[in-house]
Amino acid sequence: MVVGLGNPGDEYAETRHNAGFQVVDLLAERWGAGYWKQDAGALVAPCTVEGQTVLLAKPQSFMNTSGGPVSKLAREHRVQPEGILVVHDMLDIPAGAVKYKAGGGLDGHNGLRSIADKLKTRDFKRVEVGIGRPPGRMDPADFVLRTLKGRFLEEFGLTVADAADLVERELRRQGQA
Repeated sequence: MVVGLGNPGDEYAETRHNAGFQVVDLLAERWGAGYWKQDAGALVAPCTVEGQTVLLAKPQSFMNTSGGPVSKLAREHRVQPEGILVVHDMLDIPAGAVKYKAGGGLDGHNGLRSIADKLKTRDFKRVEVGIGRPPGRMDPADFVLRTLKGRFLEEFGLTVADAADLVERELRRQGQA
C-alpha cells in the first residue's frame, strides 16, 4: 500500500503539504489506475505493477489525522505495517531532495505521528519529499500551505516526479512491484 499524505480540497492541491497526494496521483497516472473510489476514509486506486497488486491511497481526513484512514485500510486489505509506504512532505530536508526511510523517528511530522499512533508502530516505510525550511521568520504552517505558482510550482513538479521514481525503485528493490 502506497499512501500519499495531504489535505483534501482544491485549496490545498498545489501546496507543499500535498506532496504525498501529488506523488500518488503521478503513480496512478503511470500505472494506469482506472478509477478512484472511497474506502475507509480514503480515496483508493488498486493497481497492478509488474504482476503485483499495489493499493494507492489518499486519506481524506486532514494531514494530522491520517492515521485513522491508514489503519482502517491496512486492516481491511490485510496489509502489515511493513507493507505500507507513506509519501509525505518534510521541512528538514532541502527543497528538491527526496529520501527513503524505513521506520525510525517521526521528525515532528504530525501526519506520521497519527499513523504511528493508530498502527501502534513506527515500522512503516516512508518517502520524504524535501520542501526546505520557510524563509526568514515565516510560520511553517503558512509555508507548507501556501499555493505554489510559476517556477516554484514547476520545480516542485520535478521533485514530485523524483519522489515517484524513488517509490518505484524501492518497490522493485523490495520485490513488491
